[in-house]
Amino acid sequence: MPIKAYNPTTPARRGMTSQDLSDITTRKPLKSLVKSKKQNAGRNNQGRITVRHRGGGVKRHYRLVNHRMAPGTVATVEEIEYDPNRSARVARVKDQHGLYHYVLADTSMEKGKEISSGENVAIESSNRMPLSQIPVGTQIYAIEINAGKGAQMVRSAGTKAQLMAKEGDYALVRMPSGEVRRFRVECQASIGVVGNVQHQNIKIGSAGRKRRKGIRPTVRGVVMNAADHPHGGGDGGRHGAGKAPRTPWGQLTLGYRTRSRKSTNKLIARSRHEAKRKR
Repeated sequence: MPIKAYNPTTPARRGMTSQDLSDITTRKPLKSLVKSKKQNAGRNNQGRITVRHRGGGVKRHYRLVNHRMAPGTVATVEEIEYDPNRSARVARVKDQHGLYHYVLADTSMEKGKEISSGENVAIESSNRMPLSQIPVGTQIYAIEINAGKGAQMVRSAGTKAQLMAKEGDYALVRMPSGEVRRFRVECQASIGVVGNVQHQNIKIGSAGRKRRKGIRPTVRGVVMNAADHPHGGGDGGRHGAGKAPRTPWGQLTLGYRTRSRKSTNKLIARSRHEAKRKR
């Protein structure tokens, strides 16, 4: 999928690029698989801002994507659609019972393609099966963490993981970050690479386009007052932070680890940080 460039008619248009929508076959979603989506502007159920720089943006409707695909399902791809809530495309499929589903579209999906889910399906792109049935070395996406819960990992545009080995009840999978992680062999995954591969190469180009995405401006701490940010204040014009980078509430932001996932740390065979150091 190529990237669409613009003529430099304005300073914002110079260098701006957008995604090419030629792979999308319909612009109208299926009404039964769509629901309204409330804009929370980064606030939680108490009304407190938990994610900064959010608000405004165009209205969106949420697509009900089936991340599980029950074993025994045989479906035919009817349309490839744009989803404003994710970087990947979604495929509208119709199963053998006449029911419609949205699934993540990979690079090989097109109208008329048949996809299957289960233990005894063919080892082909887009098919979904347990890790125990997938050959070592295969590229996979939409991986379950807990068997039967549905895909939770490797779902964004252009991403893929690789099945490295199988050791007893666990499979070793190399994630897009370089981390090697253990999954139970009964967890399901889809074969292939998530579509819309060029998504990461898109240049926003203008502030207004960022606002339409629902992202508000970010102000640097060094230009604030001392009462508003640890980097703020000081006399004599421009200056640096004078201390290690930190959040407005004083927490360190570079090199300071905040991850505490004791329930899943034991499943990491090789850290993504180790993988980056060896490159």
